[in-house]
Amino acid sequence: MDISYAQNLEDYVLWRALGEKADGFYIDVGGGPPVADNVSCWFYLQGWRGLIVEPQENLARAYAFARPRDSVFCGVAGAQSGEVEFHLVDRLHGFSSVHAHAMALASQFGASHRIQRVAMSTLNELIAREGVRDIDFLKIDVEGAEADVLAGLDLSRYRPRALCIEAVAPGDMAENWSGWEPGLLAAGYDFMLFDGLNRYYAAREAADVAARFPRVKSDWGVVPTFGIWERAPTNPAHPDHALALRLVRGLLCALPQLDRALLLDVLTAGMTQQDFAAAATASAKAAALDLLLPGAPAQQLRARFAAMEAANVREFCDAVMSSDHYRVALARIAMSYDGGQLVEGDAI
Repeated sequence: MDISYAQNLEDYVLWRALGEKADGFYIDVGGGPPVADNVSCWFYLQGWRGLIVEPQENLARAYAFARPRDSVFCGVAGAQSGEVEFHLVDRLHGFSSVHAHAMALASQFGASHRIQRVAMSTLNELIAREGVRDIDFLKIDVEGAEADVLAGLDLSRYRPRALCIEAVAPGDMAENWSGWEPGLLAAGYDFMLFDGLNRYYAAREAADVAARFPRVKSDWGVVPTFGIWERAPTNPAHPDHALALRLVRGLLCALPQLDRALLLDVLTAGMTQQDFAAAATASAKAAALDLLLPGAPAQQLRARFAAMEAANVREFCDAVMSSDHYRVALARIAMSYDGGQLVEGDAI
């Protein structure tokens, strides 16, 4: 393995246990982003495919572009199907949860949160819909709702060879597996390893997997991790540094010609259709302006935008992006990259 994309080397551990297979199938519950801090990304790059369960719409949507072979369920896995309230933590997406403790964690780290209703399905239904029986590994990372996920999975019918389940409580990292581990052991899964964050298990019939499973936590640095490179455009050591430079230059050069809807998606990443449909109150206008033109502090300018009439936030955003000031702001940025302005050096 040349690089780990996971938070705690989970992909490295599973790759070793599963015998470095050239192809396979995974189920990643609580997938998160498709690349960073992702347990299944490495396997996808080897030619695998899988089922991703991710309730945060912006993260789930990203799989279609980065990992199109995967099937994605934008919702949560639980003990039954229907809908459930989901606590969405802004910025710190890893703390988002069906449990209310997400609100306390958000406050502790200075992040805001909101509650929205999302779809819920059992793993039994999702797997049946996928039409697979041969599952190499199941990973569950759902911020304290692991027991709910397992309650919707019939382990007498579906037998992943390996399990990787987050086993500590969000925030305080206290032991959190006593409620669900006995059920796994009774269903014919043997405990393999606790890495301080996750507990790993092998199906009793998968003796080859158990034989390869590491029994002690791997040393950090045994393989390079994705997080060490920081941002690609500014770090020459990043494997995609040269590509990132070309993309940044090309995109910034083309800013004035880019599709307005695409730019709106980029500038308002994280906002939902519900956010856009909200009334264009004074506070909503101010928040939208901070996203679209964060470098426009002049009170006279802000007052001019605040006076614009709009039925909802989306109409207000469209009005701002149609303004002379916004168009010229894009052109000012592009000048440094399109030959319209001479600059020293080769910095981004």
